[in-house]
Formats: sequence, C-alpha cells, structure tokens
Amino acid sequence: MVKKKVAAFFDFDKTLLSVDSAEIGLKYLWKLGEISTGLILKIVLANELFKRHIYSAESISELALTLYKGKRLQDFEEGSREYYLTELKPFLAHNIVSRLEEHRRKGHLLVLLSASIRYMLEHVVQDLRFDHLLCTDLEVGSDNLLTGKARGKICIGGHKAVAAMRLADEQAIDLVHSYAYGDHYSDLPVLELVGNPFVVAPDTKLLQVASCRNWPIINH
Repeated sequence: MVKKKVAAFFDFDKTLLSVDSAEIGLKYLWKLGEISTGLILKIVLANELFKRHIYSAESISELALTLYKGKRLQDFEEGSREYYLTELKPFLAHNIVSRLEEHRRKGHLLVLLSASIRYMLEHVVQDLRFDHLLCTDLEVGSDNLLTGKARGKICIGGHKAVAAMRLADEQAIDLVHSYAYGDHYSDLPVLELVGNPFVVAPDTKLLQVASCRNWPIINH
C-alpha cells in the first residue's frame, strides 16, 4: 500500500506575495507604454468592484488576460526573470515564506496554486523550490500570437480546487492532513478541500468564514 503524502498549497497574490502582482504588472507595463489608458481604467474599475464582491474573480482575470492579445509570449518570457527579481521578490511575505520552509523541513510537498500566469510564476517556483506549480496558461493562436484568453481554465475559485484534487490523485496526496493558504473568498474551495486551512490577511467575506469556522488567521 502506497503511503500518502502531505502537501502545503500556497496561493500567490496577497498570500505568499504581500501585494497583488497584477497591480505591479499594470504599473510596469504602463511605464513601458505596453498598455492603453482605456484598458487600465477598465481594470482599475473592475478591481474596485471585485474588492466589493460585485465583480467575480474569474471575470477580472478574464479582463486582465486581454492585455496579452496580439502579443508574443516569448517577449514576456524573455524579461520575466529580471521582472520577478526586481519587481516581485521584494514583496514576498517573509512569515509565509518561513511557513513554506517549515513545511519543507517536515517533508511536505510544496505546491504553488495561483490564478497568475505560468511564465511569471516559474521563477517563483525555481527560487523558492516548490515541488509543483498549478496556474493559468496563456492561449497561443495559429499565428503564434497570444489570443488574450487562457489555455484551458483560469486557475481560480473552483478550478483551483479541481487542479488540486487532480494533483492529489496523481501524487497520492492525503488532503485531510494537508494544508492550504489563501487570502480571498475565491480561495474558499481550496481551503475547504484540506484538513488544515489557513487564511492570510483575508478579505471581509473570507474573514467571516474563517471566524465562524475557527480557522487560523495570519497577517503579513
């Protein structure tokens, strides 16, 4: 009989990273002149509605992906390592990274589980030595340009839980004894999937759930 493994699933934005990487990315692309004022305004408005739980997490992710339309994935991949080191790594939440290291010492599988894009997260995985990456992939059209849509499902909400369950089947992970860290109400399906959920600087709705269920609450 195969001995089941224990895993620790970490969300990225506002969990492992203390800020929202999308906001940093938009500012970065704005400086480079790679994004229009109109799209910036749409995303900013959508983000405000998202914070008020009027706009869904999946909808805002779909809108954010449109900025890639008509561009080459290679152009984003080429500068992605420097972008991670200079723009994102300084915002890693040290206490959450410490928890990651604690899980590593215990021999747990480390899984980065995020709606963010693969070309950016691969450097996080390499730097922090995660065992697995579950995230969103960009769709490339027949002209070798990005379509502005995801290839497959955006790794958010219930789709995150599906991805985690699929990995659990493949890697013989014992979800009852596993851990998950998330900050937003959309992370609830994953948090409910494991026996040891932790909420990190949660939004109002997730805070209410965590308080009712006596889940541990961590601040950055």
